[in-house]
Amino acid sequence: MTESVIQQKITQSKNQLTAQQQVRRLIWKISIATFILMAIGSATRVMDAGLACPDWPLCYGQIVPSQQMNLQVFLEWFHRLDAALIGLSTLFLAGFSIWYRQSLPRWLPWASVLAVILVSLQGLLGGLTVTELLRFDIVTAHLGTALLFFGLLVGMGTALLPYQGTTTAKKLPWLGGIAVALVYGQSLLGGLIASRWAVHQCYTGSQLCSVMNSHLLGVLPASLATLAVVIFSWRTPALHPALRKISNASGVLLILQILVGTATFHFHLQVEPLTVTHQAVGAALFGGLVAYTVLAVRDAMTSSQSV
Repeated sequence: MTESVIQQKITQSKNQLTAQQQVRRLIWKISIATFILMAIGSATRVMDAGLACPDWPLCYGQIVPSQQMNLQVFLEWFHRLDAALIGLSTLFLAGFSIWYRQSLPRWLPWASVLAVILVSLQGLLGGLTVTELLRFDIVTAHLGTALLFFGLLVGMGTALLPYQGTTTAKKLPWLGGIAVALVYGQSLLGGLIASRWAVHQCYTGSQLCSVMNSHLLGVLPASLATLAVVIFSWRTPALHPALRKISNASGVLLILQILVGTATFHFHLQVEPLTVTHQAVGAALFGGLVAYTVLAVRDAMTSSQSV
């Protein structure tokens, strides 16, 4: 092999590494912005600010409604601003991934296009929440799509991290995947309770108690699945430190989520910071389990390749 060919391969390898680093950083930035967006969306809902801007996509027919600005209008307006920036960033991510597809994993452009589809659907649902006057099914779907988008970004970012598996996580991908699905379902039930004000209606008029109880019952399978991830990670010898750290963090988030959820129900969702924290911790737990599952899959793939 000539020196020029070697130099060409070195340059190509550096370009691939640079492209992956750039796209990975962009994905994590969008992930953080999406997490903040969901927290702001929760604050918007509990502060009764969902219709603070009566029109869409503008607010009082303006890009910045300076004359009408108050806390509620600001929450709804900032929520839309963050969503718009995330949408534009996701479009850039897809364009970057397609343009530099030769230097990136084959799955990345497809995943980026899927992210564009999800964020577009999220924007459409966001508009419908206003035009349909906060219809509970649309509000719940809005949250569900946001979590899917957030989970996809976390999965993409985790898949691009430098990682050398230890070939010990054989059954852990299944445990992680089950926990992800159950926590996602529990988050949807929580969103349904919030959008229908089920706790308040159950305590004051004995209505929608079945909706509230379904969320309470859903705590058990989601918690057991997350605990299984933590326990089996402890019991797996020579597990990669990253997997062990994420499983430990998931256990801490689970305990925090149960404590905050208990306090939230005790105060009938009347303490806004508790409700927002409950939503944020749930999203963080979901994202952590997604990252855990992706790393566990990479570890299992390393095991199969080494056989």
